[in-house]
Amino acid sequence: MTTINDIVLIYFEDHPFSFARVEEILPDAKKDWYHITLLLLQVPIQTVTWILKDAYINGGEFTMDGKRMRIEKIAAPKKNPLKIPDGPKNLEKPVPDRPKGGGGKVVSLSDRKPRK
Repeated sequence: MTTINDIVLIYFEDHPFSFARVEEILPDAKKDWYHITLLLLQVPIQTVTWILKDAYINGGEFTMDGKRMRIEKIAAPKKNPLKIPDGPKNLEKPVPDRPKGGGGKVVSLSDRKPRK
């Protein structure tokens, strides 16, 4: 069941069109119809409000201006913990200490500007 703060993928004519976040779902005056406000995650970001049946909000196909549309709830991928392979430890060479007493030179960027 799609609800507020879910991420959905909007399909237009069976092709993925845009990701969106469900901002609000409010009942309409008609029974079993709802006002669903979506934050379209594209450039530029914008919000749209569609009046849809519950079945359409939950993945059923519908039409807008004669074009087939569908909303599909997206589940976040499961996190895979970082697996560290077994083997010898400390394969990296230690970083040598910096030499004492400097060794570097400070260069002023303002001295490098071209003179006009």
